[in-house]
Amino acid sequence: MPNRPFYLQPGCDSENVVGSMHATAPLAGACLIITRPVGSSASLRRKIASLGGTSLTLPGLTLRPVQHPQRAADQLRGVRSGTDWIFSSPAAVRFAFQLAPDLPISEGAGVFAVGAGTRRSLARHAVDATTPTERSDSEGVLALAAFDHMVGRNVVLIGAPGGRDLIAPTLRERGADVVAIPVYERRPARLTQRHFDALQSAPAPWITLVSSGEALANLMAQLPDTLKTRLHHQVLVVSSARLEALAHEAGFEDVLNARSAMPADLLAAAERALARHRL
Repeated sequence: MPNRPFYLQPGCDSENVVGSMHATAPLAGACLIITRPVGSSASLRRKIASLGGTSLTLPGLTLRPVQHPQRAADQLRGVRSGTDWIFSSPAAVRFAFQLAPDLPISEGAGVFAVGAGTRRSLARHAVDATTPTERSDSEGVLALAAFDHMVGRNVVLIGAPGGRDLIAPTLRERGADVVAIPVYERRPARLTQRHFDALQSAPAPWITLVSSGEALANLMAQLPDTLKTRLHHQVLVVSSARLEALAHEAGFEDVLNARSAMPADLLAAAERALARHRL
């Protein structure tokens, strides 16, 4: 990535942009673009500000309850004893416990979380979960030794409809009886001229944080061509090898793999990118 001067462009006082410019702080001078769903980025914004960076919320997704919540709640409460549970995201945990606070997770049942953030969300409900160590995605979950021998086992998959749909068919191929229970829905976030103006006037360089292929695709579909071109020339931090490949296919030139969607990992990657930029 070519060196560019650090400056605040006119108009970056938009309320979409939040930050603190400390000259010696790890993220000073940069704008970190958060693509997480609306309402789920407050903690990340605070962390960025504490590191001296500026943050801009540019959501690629919005999360909504399922259209038939009572049906989903009945499905959750009807899960049979001995069934293993897989939670696909922190949102899956949040919406599931909203629908059925008394989830029937039986003693001895396996509980699995796609990533550490999901595991922490389950821990807040006193549920201990296993997470993959090598990669925080569907492939990481499927590589767990617990899923090597699945004949005769029952699994319930908690998440949202759509997405990659890799876990359920793979476990069925291995002999498991898998029931997917959608507890929320992902929809493209609607971007407005207000978002575009905030991005146009945000301080350079930009470092975009992406942990969802759907979010990235939605942004690329809505951004004006001029902003899309500028974004392609800036740093993109992604949370997995799969997203790294998707980003290159989408035209991004400088992609850095943070290896997980954990805020600490994403921001550590952003710091590395910024340090390289300052050389």
